Amino acid sequence: MFRRVVVGISGGVDSAVSAYLLKKRGFEVCGAFMKNWDLIDESGYCSGEQDLEDAHRLCRMLDIHLEEINFVKEYWLEVFGNFLKDYEAGITPNPDILCNRHIKFNRFFHHARERLGADAIATGHYAQTNFGPFLDQYDEKEKVRLFMAPDPIKDQTFFLSQITAEALRRTMFPIGSLTKPQVKQLANEIGLESFARKKESMGICFVGKRSFQQFIAEYIETKPGPFVDVDSGKEVGRHAGLHHWTVGQKCKIGGCLQPYYVFRKHRETNVIEVASGHDHPLLYTDMVYAEQPVWINTPPGLHEGQVVRCEFRFQHTKPLVGCSLIETAGMQSDGRTKLFVKLDKPLRAITPGQYAVFYRNEECFGSARIVQPGPSVAYSKEWLLRRESSG
Repeated sequence: MFRRVVVGISGGVDSAVSAYLLKKRGFEVCGAFMKNWDLIDESGYCSGEQDLEDAHRLCRMLDIHLEEINFVKEYWLEVFGNFLKDYEAGITPNPDILCNRHIKFNRFFHHARERLGADAIATGHYAQTNFGPFLDQYDEKEKVRLFMAPDPIKDQTFFLSQITAEALRRTMFPIGSLTKPQVKQLANEIGLESFARKKESMGICFVGKRSFQQFIAEYIETKPGPFVDVDSGKEVGRHAGLHHWTVGQKCKIGGCLQPYYVFRKHRETNVIEVASGHDHPLLYTDMVYAEQPVWINTPPGLHEGQVVRCEFRFQHTKPLVGCSLIETAGMQSDGRTKLFVKLDKPLRAITPGQYAVFYRNEECFGSARIVQPGPSVAYSKEWLLRRESSG
């Protein structure tokens, strides 16, 4: 059923081994290199030209054709433009999740299917589906399900949590059942040693070698304001703009007994409230409000108004935490579905603009954008009593 596969080639070891495995299994393989950022305009961009050269070299080694696809305009409009709007509003977005949703598993998926004649696409993500790494267990009558990879450090289901079931049904993850060390070992065994040795790209690629604050200052006007101690109400320092800071981040404020951390940002007044101490109770909450969920598979019972038990994370490196999930009132008048999440234990620095991602038994159901955290544990009766007794 699946004969022609277009595989995203990034120039790294994961996509290199993925392309090799597809070719070895007898698929008609075409490589695709996506250009999502304009290298000419950005001096600090991460090695995009070298990545393209490596992609061409790999395809020559494997004797497969490489298509170069330009999504610069689409990336700017659908990912980077929204990224800037969020930062201007004092919100912290996740460009990797947005890129997968709008570019790799939408624009690229449809381009491969409609223009390159692909039966399916493939990527080097560490993730699995119930259809198998090569769709060899595909069943058109069965729902596609997204599962975590066995490598807990490299698992990328968090970043795939906003893609559609339509795209996932025809996506292969050839290395999804492997660990990173296994992928590198295989690369060495099959003659792709140079890809195994290549340094892995980290962080947001369009930022390049600059600090994030240097990068964002090129696009958003600096608007200084005060850091205000949330306990005393006193100004304890100055900041260069809300967009430079995110909830939970350590602040560079001199002359304090212990470091301050961002608690809350106020766009209207340009005030950043800060809390003294990494584990200040105000930084913790066990409630989350989210909206606009994208479900690969809707958790059973959710649409029927039931409280659903599942697991939650809002940072891909953090452990899963049990939670109770409910739709607060289904579709609202503004067209947005609202979710309320009650966590089994408080988490630190839950950040508006990030994504609440939901799991059960290693299956990723999907995710929703966090609107705001609930009340801090500092407002609990127990904490307030302790604070009063301590003077």
